[in-house]
Amino acid sequence: MQNERSRRWVPYIDDVPTIEIETPDGRIDALLDLPEGQGPWPGVVVVHDAIGYGPDNAATSARIAAAGYIAITPNMYARGGRARCISRVFRDLLTQRGRALDDILAARDHVLAMPECTGSVGIVGFCMGGQFALVMSPKGFGASASFYGTPLPRHLSETLDGACPIVASFGRRDPIGVGAPAKLRKVVVEKGIPADIKVYPDVGHSFANKLPGQAFLRITGFGYDDAATEDAYARVFAFFDKHL
Repeated sequence: MQNERSRRWVPYIDDVPTIEIETPDGRIDALLDLPEGQGPWPGVVVVHDAIGYGPDNAATSARIAAAGYIAITPNMYARGGRARCISRVFRDLLTQRGRALDDILAARDHVLAMPECTGSVGIVGFCMGGQFALVMSPKGFGASASFYGTPLPRHLSETLDGACPIVASFGRRDPIGVGAPAKLRKVVVEKGIPADIKVYPDVGHSFANKLPGQAFLRITGFGYDDAATEDAYARVFAFFDKHL
């Protein structure tokens, strides 16, 4: 368990230190944030949303590090033009194989090789990243946290074969998440996967991301909500404390 001091979080949007990590297809950049103190600590691979890097990622990394975890965020769009990168990453997500998955595993392996790491690594993802968090849950992680990973990955039952414990958070007003929580609950119960799945009734998609254009996003069923965000992170950190 982390102490209360390690759980204090001061939000900021300044640059988080950027490192390069080795992947099977060459080097990519990643954000890296460590907790204060001596360690060692568990690690968390953070998979960003479809928008990619931005101030929101720095704040997310800082929050996770302040809770007592090494936070690493691989840049999923590190190679080539943005449109081409997005297309490739979503193709990899759909097929559940390819360079995007290798990049996530490379980020995990980088943390595991750090002397500051306890040898236990979880994964957390948002939107597109939330889908990846579910897809990667059987692939050597200690726990997986999916924030509105909708639509859910195809062939969900097969995807979650051998999955680690899963904590998932959804917004009832998510226009692309209708039926997702119930479907995920059914699968984890059938497979005996330890899970904490919660639906927040008054929020939609991206409720834990401070993205540009909030007024418009709320109209379309998206948008940040502080209360839901705080509760979801409290659940995630309690879950990670137990399983990492």
